[in-house]
Amino acid sequence: MVGYLRAQATEFLRALRRHRESGPGAGTGTGAAPGTDTAAGANGAFGEPGRAAQHADDVDAARALRRAARRISGTLHTFQPLLDAGWAEEMRPELAWLSGTLALEHAYASRLERLLQALHRLSGSTAFPAPRPVGRATATATTAVPPAAPPTHPASANRGNLTVGAAKAGALLDRQLTLARTRAHSTALQALGSSRFHAVADKVALLASEVPLSSAGRRAAAAAPDAAPVDLRPLATAAQERLTDAVAALPLVTAGSPYNAEALVHGLSPDPAPHPQDTPWHQVRLLLRLHRYALEALAGADTRTAGTAGTAGTAGTAGTADASVDVRLLAAGEALDRHRDASEAAAAAAQAARTPRIAPATAYALGVLHADQRHEVEAARYAFQHSWRKEPIRLP
Repeated sequence: MVGYLRAQATEFLRALRRHRESGPGAGTGTGAAPGTDTAAGANGAFGEPGRAAQHADDVDAARALRRAARRISGTLHTFQPLLDAGWAEEMRPELAWLSGTLALEHAYASRLERLLQALHRLSGSTAFPAPRPVGRATATATTAVPPAAPPTHPASANRGNLTVGAAKAGALLDRQLTLARTRAHSTALQALGSSRFHAVADKVALLASEVPLSSAGRRAAAAAPDAAPVDLRPLATAAQERLTDAVAALPLVTAGSPYNAEALVHGLSPDPAPHPQDTPWHQVRLLLRLHRYALEALAGADTRTAGTAGTAGTAGTAGTADASVDVRLLAAGEALDRHRDASEAAAAAAQAARTPRIAPATAYALGVLHADQRHEVEAARYAFQHSWRKEPIRLP
């Protein structure tokens, strides 16, 4: 565990150094500020190979910062009894704040891209704004992305009606989400220059050299070299059990059908409150992530511990301290990521549909888009339960 925390702290500091060396232009991983002129983007950062490579490094550095912060925070949560309680409780919310702040801009950009692509798929219209590239794609693409070719099959009457409002619906989503992305960009830049962030970075730098341990952890660290190492499996198994209990509370029987009528009916209601079925699924996603981080810590444990580790429970791998990859957990995590993205995209479409004084055709297009994303939510739930109930498969 100590080695794992030190390794993640080192990754955090390495990513921070890459971010500082690449300059202040795109600390959150999306390059120039959102909403910049298309010609400026084509002739500036995206038109020069050197600037494009610098932007790609910005994206990788921001992703690595978030990745290391999440893993440090998750490890502090799972193995807290072995760590200094006050220090761990102080560090965890700060790391969560940093990771969440850096992720917002990319989340808004990805959400806009997802919704515009869905509008194009549903309507076949090319009149609404092309999605702005996000992630690694921005390193090689210009800001002006040509729209995809329209489908070759004949348009139905419903598709024709949808096309009427698709352009205005896409423009409305582009304005709202680009504004949110711009604000998130400014917030992230301010956070990276704040004293709060520098305090977090200083603590992570200390973590790379010395991990504050509890009295039990210090006794284990001071033990004779031939003494048995601290067994991390009970704490990792507790994280696994929390995940298993949360999955057991999910409506997997309902999700076992690719069409969840109850959820879709509620999703089409005018109630602006969050969908009641989404929250437990988001919680399972977080618990699955903690479970995976615990497995990573076990995989880096002493070989004497790894040699005695076995398989525990139905979740499959919490007692396995080898370097293998559980394909089932990866597939389940990807399904839950799609679930989160689709549910947030559906909420964004519903919020846009509540904009005052929009045309009926625009509201209709947004309603169809909202229903489409709720269908994607149900598909992700079906994929999760399908992968979760499979036998665990691990690849070397």
